[in-house]
Amino acid sequence: MRVESVEIYSDESNRAILRHPGRKFPGLLIQGDSLYSLCKKADAACASAKSALDTELYRELNELRNAMWGYLTHYKVILGEHGIPLPFSERP
Repeated sequence: MRVESVEIYSDESNRAILRHPGRKFPGLLIQGDSLYSLCKKADAACASAKSALDTELYRELNELRNAMWGYLTHYKVILGEHGIPLPFSERP
């Protein structure tokens, strides 16, 4: 971990906009519990849409879902490396 200054354009809850040093454009900060909820909703959307969408549209939806889970997996690994508990429970 390191500490650096970031430019904060908005610190609105669950949608903070900030620019990391060395980056040209600001990014959106999504809290881990919100990201987890979005991933679960993407799972539900894929499950519901599988039989309703043609193969190509379903593939695109599934790619979006997998990208979101990739972000969540990275989040979980980094928190684990720093001994920070997850802000959500993965128990069913």
